[in-house]
Amino acid sequence: MPTKRINLALQGGGAHGAFTWGVLDRLLDEESLEISAISGTSAGALNGAAFKAGYVMDGREGARAQLDWLWAQMGAVEDLRMPSWMMGWAPGAGAARSALEYTLPASVSETMTRMISPYAYGPFYSNPLRRVVENFEYDKVCADHAPLLNVCATNVRTGKIRIFDGHDIGADALLASACLPTLFQAVEIDGEAYWDGGFTGNPALFPLFQPDLPADIVIVNINPLLRSEVPKSPQDIQNRINEISFNSSLLRELRAIDFVQRLLDAGTISDRAMKRLRVHMIADDALMAELSVSTKMTPNPFLLRRLKDAGRAAADAFLEAHWDDVGTRASTDLRAMFG
Repeated sequence: MPTKRINLALQGGGAHGAFTWGVLDRLLDEESLEISAISGTSAGALNGAAFKAGYVMDGREGARAQLDWLWAQMGAVEDLRMPSWMMGWAPGAGAARSALEYTLPASVSETMTRMISPYAYGPFYSNPLRRVVENFEYDKVCADHAPLLNVCATNVRTGKIRIFDGHDIGADALLASACLPTLFQAVEIDGEAYWDGGFTGNPALFPLFQPDLPADIVIVNINPLLRSEVPKSPQDIQNRINEISFNSSLLRELRAIDFVQRLLDAGTISDRAMKRLRVHMIADDALMAELSVSTKMTPNPFLLRRLKDAGRAAADAFLEAHWDDVGTRASTDLRAMFG
């Protein structure tokens, strides 16, 4: 079977990034599928770094092993929102969300992030993700070897997007990409301060437009684009604000792609002037709609496993329905999305 080449665009979303773990795990099963480049933000950047390092070390099995290692480490990251043992009895994602949102530790934690700056901890401050990202083998992460990795962060002072690639990627770049300013102090790199990349690119698509990269971009979306009901509770309102904020940059880039495709179709510009892209999306909005900001902040091993399984299932459904589309046509109807 001929090899099909794709690029991956991996969204951020805290612990919900375990869904992407499952997607990648399933894509690795396809021997005739090649990942040429990855653009990742926050949890998407961590997934991308693990995938790249493992792939360089030992091919597909190496990538799978590194992803397993990453999420085993993430499951050990402490969170004050609730004790880990309380999740074991939860019958579903919605119950997990309720268990988190309405406990006293969750309420206290939510209040603290609104009332207390991460700078208030002084010398006692530490970023719990540092011990995870410092264990990546950066000679592998930064290697000039497919898949090429791009990591997105937001410059605090200018508000502009920053893409780290090649040997610019290190522990600080990954921490910057995942730096939620209500939880973590800004990450300083070369005299500039950075926050979470989700504010400006979640994920950034434009690094994947290079002429030598394939035209197929598969977006792994973990922030629901659509919710059928208007949120009314304080928790639901805050959750939807978070989703809209962290989807806005992606929607802007997708709208720009749709605009260029219309110009190409109309003959206004030639294919030599602009690249014709094929956009695909792997998501499970129904599952993610049952979750919330609280579940993003709590990397409980029980929930991470559920998300991984859901990611594998979503990737499997995508491959079954759209394998023939890859390399041929887009499977995401951008015109319908923005119509």
